[in-house]
Amino acid sequence: MRITLTSVLVDDQDQAERFYTDVLGFVKKHDVPVGDGGRWLTVVSPEDSEGTELLLEPGGHPAVGPFKKALVADGIPFTQFTVDDVQAEYERLRGLGVRFTQEPAWMGNVTTAVFDDTCGNLIQIIHQPS
Repeated sequence: MRITLTSVLVDDQDQAERFYTDVLGFVKKHDVPVGDGGRWLTVVSPEDSEGTELLLEPGGHPAVGPFKKALVADGIPFTQFTVDDVQAEYERLRGLGVRFTQEPAWMGNVTTAVFDDTCGNLIQIIHQPS
């Protein structure tokens, strides 16, 4: 069994597409219209185009808003991405205007930082030396 798809609930798919591709650098893989103006919109890492897809899922369900607001209020990231160098990625993203809620921090054997994805989520980046 493998993970082939995971989701992040977004407030606005167009905004999410711009942020996740133009800012974070992911590559759009699928963009298929589905009912009610939504899209099956997935992105992948440019380093692994056949790897796990991230579905930028519309957050229209009534439970989504309160759930996401509670996580953000408590500073809890919903999704995590691995990077080679947290400090370098932090500096690159800050240069593009990304707002961080946690600057790079060494936590035992990992370095992490947390940013706002502009779509209602906190995202953690992490590096764990091999």
